[in-house]
Amino acid sequence: MRVWYRVSNLGLARAFYTDLLGFTETFVADESAWVALDRDKSEIALAEGEPQSEDESGVATVDVEDVKAERERLEGSGVRVGTVLELHGAMRLLDVYDPDGNRIQLAEDVS
Repeated sequence: MRVWYRVSNLGLARAFYTDLLGFTETFVADESAWVALDRDKSEIALAEGEPQSEDESGVATVDVEDVKAERERLEGSGVRVGTVLELHGAMRLLDVYDPDGNRIQLAEDVS
């Protein structure tokens, strides 16, 4: 399943997702201003337009090795991040926000 995010600046969003979150571009449609990106099992698409609420766009979840380290790294890069939430003995979760406020969730399996 691919989660779609609308972004106000496609170039800025592409750099955020590839440079900071480690996604790889798998398809670029310059004429219609959208791009598909993958990272492991996570698939997202970015389309230039008015950003939507979570209810309209969904939330992508990305597996990471160490949520706490990712929080420090991203916050140090000026990215808006939430608080690490730990589901006792199962997983750690972290909300990360792109430049338009779209929410991405990082997840670490700690079971």
